[in-house]
Amino acid sequence: MTISKNKRILVVESEIGNTGSVSRAIKNLGYDPIVSKKKEDIFSSSHIILPGVGSFDQGIAKLEKYDLKNNLIKAADEKGIFLLGICLGMQMLATTGYENKETKGLDLIPGTIEKLEVNKSLRLPHIGWNQVDFNVSNKLITDIPDKKDFYFVHSYFFKSRFKKYEVGCTNYGMNFPSIINKDNIFGVQFHPEKSLKFGIKIIENFLKI
Repeated sequence: MTISKNKRILVVESEIGNTGSVSRAIKNLGYDPIVSKKKEDIFSSSHIILPGVGSFDQGIAKLEKYDLKNNLIKAADEKGIFLLGICLGMQMLATTGYENKETKGLDLIPGTIEKLEVNKSLRLPHIGWNQVDFNVSNKLITDIPDKKDFYFVHSYFFKSRFKKYEVGCTNYGMNFPSIINKDNIFGVQFHPEKSLKFGIKIIENFLKI
């Protein structure tokens, strides 16, 4: 039985992310998500989750192919619909990405996507469990202890223009933002749907906002 009587949860189907695992996590929390790329579903949602894997330029190309880029910008920036980007989904919130070629992002949170600067002792991509240190209190991390581990898979990072949007950070040869938030727009560099109970708590907290 759904508990989302007044909430409409959309998982964006853009062919760049594993919508299945995210949808299952949402269902296990008692919600009934919609998986769609349709404009009417975007604008009728209360909460949107944008999962993504792969390269920034290809991710943006998929969003543009289905007119998702403009619709997501309008939904989040103009309509105030809550938006959570996961992994590449978080990166696409940025102003510009530099993976493979310079590509304009959604520009919902000011920043650029750049390659992690690590020495030869560390491999790329950054794969596995790593610690997230909280910088500030935030609704997304309610009831989650500081310095817990979450599951990462990425080679590029979100270089934010303003530190005030950095909720949490992680170190892998360098410090990088792993949780960001500006108003109704959130992003996590890790995969909460693969990060056991605290990862699922991230999703639950987002859906409760």
